[in-house]
Amino acid sequence: MAIQFSAVFLVFSLAWPYYLIRGETLPWLEVSLAIGGIGLLIACLTQQPWWWRLIHAFFAPCAYLLSLLAIPPGWYLLAFILLLLLYRGALSGQIPLFLSNTKTCSAIAALLADRTHARILDLGAGTASVVRHLGQNLRNAEITGTENALIPWLIGYLRTRGFANIHWLMRDFWQIPLAEYDAVYAFLSPAPMPHLWEKIQREMRPGSLFVSNSFPVPDQEPSFLIEVDDARKTLLFCYEIGHS
Repeated sequence: MAIQFSAVFLVFSLAWPYYLIRGETLPWLEVSLAIGGIGLLIACLTQQPWWWRLIHAFFAPCAYLLSLLAIPPGWYLLAFILLLLLYRGALSGQIPLFLSNTKTCSAIAALLADRTHARILDLGAGTASVVRHLGQNLRNAEITGTENALIPWLIGYLRTRGFANIHWLMRDFWQIPLAEYDAVYAFLSPAPMPHLWEKIQREMRPGSLFVSNSFPVPDQEPSFLIEVDDARKTLLFCYEIGHS
């Protein structure tokens, strides 16, 4: 938003006086393209990932083109609310909704199978894909999943009803103490990993296990890696707490 507002300010500070003096209406298509170009330039200068550069380049032109359709504004508000309920983690912590596939769930279950009566936590559990699979296959384990976006949480709640060994929470995982868990699983994004590792080091007990799907802890060598035999060759980065 800061980049977009900066681009809008720069373009309007030049275009508005020019067309006001000439007594002409702003050419909105050209203005939107200029905003997109400035947004792309700022995104490149600030070394944003490539997908953010595309978003900044096309956001204003797409907004202009949508305005031509004269869609009632209530539909935009409804779409925003639904996206917020579905992707709250992306807004509050740069954590998109990633879903673990069946082969990944099976690999995690196999990894934790020998931890009898283990307490396992899934951070940002989405729609309970991992939690439900572990609940079905690790009957002696106690599985907890936490999700703070309403729609995924509701789907996960419906999927885990009736499992005596599953606890399904609607909570921010930053507020959950990790000391009581033998294993913690996360499929988040690169952004929270340094802060999460600090929390893990403070709270998890020696001998416990942290497993991160796809995103390693920066500057930390995992204790071991698991390559899942799926289409995207998913990597599970496994960190045994207290072991170098």
